Amino acid sequence: MKKTAKPFINDDFLLNTKAARELYHGYAEKMPIIDYHCHLPPVEIAEDKRWTDIADVWLGGDHYKWRQMRSNGFEERLCSGRGKDGCATGWEKFEAFAKTMERLVKNPLFDWSHLELARYFGVTERLCGESAKRIYDKCNKQLKAKWFSARGLMKKSNVAVVCTTDDPVDSLEYHLAIAKDPFSTQIRPAWRSDKASKVENLKTWNEWIDRLAAAAGLKIRTIDDFREAMQKRHDFFASAGCVVSDYGITEIFAAPYTEAELKAIFKKARAGKTALTPEEALKFKSAWLFEGLKMDCASNWTTQLHYNCLRDLNSSMYEVMGPDTGFDCIGDWSVTENLAKLFDRLEREDSLPRCILYSLNPKDNEMLATVMGCFQKAPFRGKIQLGAAWWFLDQKDGMRKQIEALSALGSLGNFVGMLTDSRSFLSYIRHEYFRRLLCQKLGAEIESGELPNDIKWLGKIVSDISFNNANEYFGFGA
Repeated sequence: MKKTAKPFINDDFLLNTKAARELYHGYAEKMPIIDYHCHLPPVEIAEDKRWTDIADVWLGGDHYKWRQMRSNGFEERLCSGRGKDGCATGWEKFEAFAKTMERLVKNPLFDWSHLELARYFGVTERLCGESAKRIYDKCNKQLKAKWFSARGLMKKSNVAVVCTTDDPVDSLEYHLAIAKDPFSTQIRPAWRSDKASKVENLKTWNEWIDRLAAAAGLKIRTIDDFREAMQKRHDFFASAGCVVSDYGITEIFAAPYTEAELKAIFKKARAGKTALTPEEALKFKSAWLFEGLKMDCASNWTTQLHYNCLRDLNSSMYEVMGPDTGFDCIGDWSVTENLAKLFDRLEREDSLPRCILYSLNPKDNEMLATVMGCFQKAPFRGKIQLGAAWWFLDQKDGMRKQIEALSALGSLGNFVGMLTDSRSFLSYIRHEYFRRLLCQKLGAEIESGELPNDIKWLGKIVSDISFNNANEYFGFGA
């Protein structure tokens, strides 16, 4: 009798040793998910959003997919839907992505997309141009299921905590609404104050400062007014359950400055008549980064520093589509000295918060792992963390390199694990993908004799990385 081949996505996907299978199925698979950094719109959670078709939920805001579709020659109306010839239909977009999938061998989208099809739609057939219509119709039928909604997908994915990404001027009205109508997943805001230091465009910056003033209920004329307003909003976020901040910056800012300089720089910026010099802008950015982290420490928050992303390279497309639409790349700033200066200054004032460090450039893994070792401090286990492989790096090679650097130069057992960094409610399979790769790596080293054959001990480490460490580190109590 001819043996039937397993589907590409099966129970043992990526688990190519007995030890890997024991670790994953025994210790990782059923652990809840903590997604401590994502970009899900809170309004969609509050209103328990549903979708019209698979293209809506799959392609609506996914710039990972848009980039690949553009690379395969599809016009913009089939990608983001913002082309000159009008938006394509859901079927046209889905078919274009299905044809794109035929070219994505070894790309993480190939694995992620098939995992999403299997986990949420029961589809194990390979997606391509020939299978597209069958899969499209089957997925659209599944979308009609009662559970297939924003909250339903979180429940199905066993998500315990989600931290969204929120501007200090946000009202957090949807977080407050969710708190009045809670469900099985904690939904918490995360403080993202990037616009506070973007003083290159004074018109846009001053408009944001005016919004900050309105949100804080005070006038902002001076640097002290600005600090007071930011503290008020920080306190408001804390009252809404926020315990984590996030700074999306190009590099680490640590230029020297004086209080007198800051007062003058802020006054000049607020006047909005004369652009700041690069030196003035850098001093202001350095001051806010320091004061922001100090504020986080005082509130017992965890800070996330995401850097080394060069954004919006295609200026003509940026003018049409705005940010976060697939035109960013890995940056190459050297930050070692500035990061050490920033942390040392905070430590000297006993104001260094728990901090997770992410570089979009993989060359920084070992550097960050050694810098963080200089600032670990009791009573925390892993107070300073090497962040999960992020954005362009959350694929097999990127995850493995991050695990290797952390293992060699830090403590893998203290790692707070994976995140989605996504706008999609289907992206929780990235946690599964990471867990399978972690178990694959540990399992292979057990089989080769590089690790002790102690499944119970290593299984505890896998469980901790999957859920327990993050739950304790952030204080979620999930």
